[in-house]
This record gives sequence, C-alpha cells and structure tokens, in this order.
Amino acid sequence: MSNEQLTDPEINEQATQLAHWELQGEMLYRQFFFKDFIAAFEFMTKVAALAEQANHHPNWSNVYNKVDIALTTHEFNSVSQRDFDLAKKIDQL
Repeated sequence: MSNEQLTDPEINEQATQLAHWELQGEMLYRQFFFKDFIAAFEFMTKVAALAEQANHHPNWSNVYNKVDIALTTHEFNSVSQRDFDLAKKIDQL
C-alpha cells in the first residue's frame, strides 16, 4: 500500500472513481448499513484485519447496524493513496 501524498486534483479524480465514498474535509467518508449489529460487527472485524495488514487504521464508529468510516492520512493531514487503496479493499468486502 503506497503512502503517496496526492495533489487536490488527484484526490478529486480518485474520489470520483469511488461510488459510495465522499470527500468530507480532509477525509474519505462512507456509511454502511447492515441487517443487524452482528452483521455490522462482522464487517468491522474484516475491515480491522485489512487495516492492520495495511498498517493504516480508520476513524470509525458503530451504532447498532450502522458503521461510519472516515479515512485520512494524519502525517499529511489529507487523503493519500493509502486511503484510496484501503477504501477500495473495504468496498471489495
């Protein structure tokens, strides 16, 4: 997973290629809904494994069947290639 800093035009271009993610300030954001808490927690467990493997951890929250994920690269205070790479892997789940 690349830790490449991106320019604003590069960020905007890649963001348009992610169907359900949106740019919110300096983060990529997506909200997920599941049939119940167990399904949401199972999803979070899978995302946790991806994040640990990439050594890139999301800002996230869970309330019952809803999971909010925000991705940012703190060292750049912006979205980087690592965030887009992780978002794409999450989408594959």
